[in-house]
Amino acid sequence: MSLKPWLYHFLILWPFFIFSQDVPEVKNKGKFSGQWRSYFMNTANKGALKDYSALATGGKLKYQFSFNKKFEIGAALYNSTNLGIQDLTHTDAATGKKSRYEEGLFNRLDLDNHFVFLLGELYIKYTSTQHELSLGRMKINTPLVNPEDGRMIPTLAQGFWYRFTIKNDNSLQLGILNQMAPRSTGSFYGIGESIGTYATGRSPTGQNSLYAGNTHSDYMVLLNTDLRITNNIRLEIWNYYIDNVSNTTYIKPTTSLTDKLALALEWVHQNKVGEGGNAIDSLRYFTSNSSDIIGMKLDYGWQKSKISLGYDRIFAHGQFLFPREWGREDLFSFQKRERSEGSADNHALVFEYGTSFPLVKNKAQLTTIFNIGRHWKPSVLDPKSNKYAVPDYTQINLDFFFKFDKLKNLRPELLLVTKLANGDFPDNPNFYFNKTDMFHIDLILNYNF
Repeated sequence: MSLKPWLYHFLILWPFFIFSQDVPEVKNKGKFSGQWRSYFMNTANKGALKDYSALATGGKLKYQFSFNKKFEIGAALYNSTNLGIQDLTHTDAATGKKSRYEEGLFNRLDLDNHFVFLLGELYIKYTSTQHELSLGRMKINTPLVNPEDGRMIPTLAQGFWYRFTIKNDNSLQLGILNQMAPRSTGSFYGIGESIGTYATGRSPTGQNSLYAGNTHSDYMVLLNTDLRITNNIRLEIWNYYIDNVSNTTYIKPTTSLTDKLALALEWVHQNKVGEGGNAIDSLRYFTSNSSDIIGMKLDYGWQKSKISLGYDRIFAHGQFLFPREWGREDLFSFQKRERSEGSADNHALVFEYGTSFPLVKNKAQLTTIFNIGRHWKPSVLDPKSNKYAVPDYTQINLDFFFKFDKLKNLRPELLLVTKLANGDFPDNPNFYFNKTDMFHIDLILNYNF
């Protein structure tokens, strides 16, 4: 596809993005804001397996209007435009599969649609000293349901959200959601409908999972408390009740051992609720009766640097299952571009080092985050414990974030990812393609206004 129409589109919109940050608020009540984003992504797979590239541009435009000092209405329109550097509908010859990452920049359910528009936020909010209530379409950020900014359009939610702030920065939250707009799609879906808009992997019997379009769930209830137990100990608790599917409890205590060293623990416990999504075994999403994860993380920080070591263990009695359509899993062993979801009997250990330093005679700043993770997976031949047939692997990520003094709104990011297969497993391209022995790059230009 020719780039000329998109260049014209870009030139028309660029002056708006540049000058919109200077638009004054009307009587301090109305405010425009937004983001222009261009996103290049490339995956180089092993040997003759197909490589993929994609380039997208778009972003969001948001308007907020406040009245009576306590009420706000807001709306945000999101866009992703495919600049067509590769046809992502073409499959790999050896596996018959499409790209895993690149299609996620667009509507992966309709890759022929090169323009994705979504009215992703449309809400009314009430705010007072201790209370905040929101109703409508909105962003929410929790350990398991979150925007996950690694795509053009984030995950968004529809429903009701309430936050109560107590003394000493303690808080309680309640959310009731009836629809989700998974990132990499272009629509809002019912709770059950949204489960399965991503890859579904294998059922415990080794057949293709069939829960997409067959998961019956009308709502999700989220509860949270974030409490300071002592001056050095905080406790964060989340509970996710998915109607007719599952209940997930996340508990995270954190303690400051010194002014530089902190220790955190985490426990995730899941139970099947009702039918697990469907009364028929072959159509069911939540196939385990229960699952458990325990984790530990040490953080040591000094000046502008920090190192951490995180470990997670998923026990053998059940797969950790939570819809990856709804955001990333904020576990101690999480690394960008891979998941633990879908695994049982899994170990993961991740070391991370991050630092910031000046560039170009203090006119710019670079923040780098390096992490390396070793992930011990169950056998790729065991679908009951390895839903997506991911082999043992070592993953190395290097993330660069740039900040410029004279271009304060421009925030580029460069992410480099390598995943290396470990251990013995059958020499089948399905265990490599978009999973291991691959190199991945993201170059993102964010202009916030």
